[in-house]
Amino acid sequence: MLSEKAISKKGMPSMLRLAKQSRMKTDEIIATAHRFFGKGGEGLDETEHNPCCISFAGAGGYITVMVSEKADQREVEVETREFEYQAKQFLGVL
Repeated sequence: MLSEKAISKKGMPSMLRLAKQSRMKTDEIIATAHRFFGKGGEGLDETEHNPCCISFAGAGGYITVMVSEKADQREVEVETREFEYQAKQFLGVL
């Protein structure tokens, strides 16, 4: 199930935070995000890469994918501005 929350600060473009449960391993989720959003996919610049999160920026927006362990599942959170459609598509492939 996908949960969705739009957040807006006064005078700033809104950002969107999405979350989904996945049975994929954390490193597989991060690798999938790298392929999906990076140079071979959406063509965004990778700005951060850690074992539990990865971030990209470009075209005036950003995407951050964060993974946390929850028993036998992982919770995948995606925070974005300007790439809402792509974020939803990414969560759809997990």
